[in-house]
Amino acid sequence: MYDLNELYFFTCIVEHQGIGAASRNLGIPKSRLSRHLSALEERLGVRLINRSTRQFSVSELGLEYYQHCLAMLEGAEAAQSLIEHSQASPKGTVRIACPTALLNFLVAGMISRFMERYPEIKVQLESTNRNVDLLREGFDIALRVDVPPLEDSSLTLKPLSRSPQELVASPALLERLGPVRALSDLTGFPSLDQGPANHSYCWHLEDDQGIQASVAHSPRLITDDMITLRRVALEGGGIVQLPKLVVFKDMRNGTLHPVLAGWKPRSAQVYALFASRRGVMPSVRALLDFLAENFRALDFENLYDGYALRGDEDACFLTDSRL
Repeated sequence: MYDLNELYFFTCIVEHQGIGAASRNLGIPKSRLSRHLSALEERLGVRLINRSTRQFSVSELGLEYYQHCLAMLEGAEAAQSLIEHSQASPKGTVRIACPTALLNFLVAGMISRFMERYPEIKVQLESTNRNVDLLREGFDIALRVDVPPLEDSSLTLKPLSRSPQELVASPALLERLGPVRALSDLTGFPSLDQGPANHSYCWHLEDDQGIQASVAHSPRLITDDMITLRRVALEGGGIVQLPKLVVFKDMRNGTLHPVLAGWKPRSAQVYALFASRRGVMPSVRALLDFLAENFRALDFENLYDGYALRGDEDACFLTDSRL
């Protein structure tokens, strides 16, 4: 096994024509340099330097070995420079999976800005509502909402942001069935919810005083697609819980209304899930940090006014009036 310190000290001794001169140049005690040289010669089983109190000379084999040592040290320096350069200017490809609604309403814009900042990083983005297997499928990052406890210790969860939720319905539905004045009234309305099927469904609500309540319901429509849930709710298909970022424009326009004044669903948590077993590549770290930075800048409380980023009145989640 090569010790680069031994090789480095050996080349310094040769270049400075002696242990004493090398010691003064490096600021390292002569005894330490002498020990490293002796250890190297003992490991190789040859004499590299002929030394006495009056004379210093490099053996013929030592000169040849010196040339190879220089090449090895130059290679090590090149490898270090490569890593330092890659960390300074990340390159490569990052594979990321993201839930469809989160991507459409928020993350797509972040990815676009990320690509502007890091022109040498390529992004492979999969829009999916399933829980991808990062290690088996080769993803670097997966964005998820309200992740259960992880069974794989090689995976790491990075919290990105809270995501406020709204319980809404169309004005037509509320006019047809009457207003919701109490929690018990919710059970008399048709409901919509996210899958999977064969699952118990419950709205976990909290009022302005912090009092919590749970209301079980039996949804008429179950799907993993938030866009579909929103569309059906707009058509009067039922009450639905959706992220505020998905429905804030509908609430502003009056096409969806909060169903019960003073009560809201508990906020969800958005996470970035990534594999940490073998370390994180600079390109992956760059995207993780960029996402965290952008999520921190979000002002969810002002979404109703149409603005997504603090201090940026032109940054709106929804740029397509059809959404």
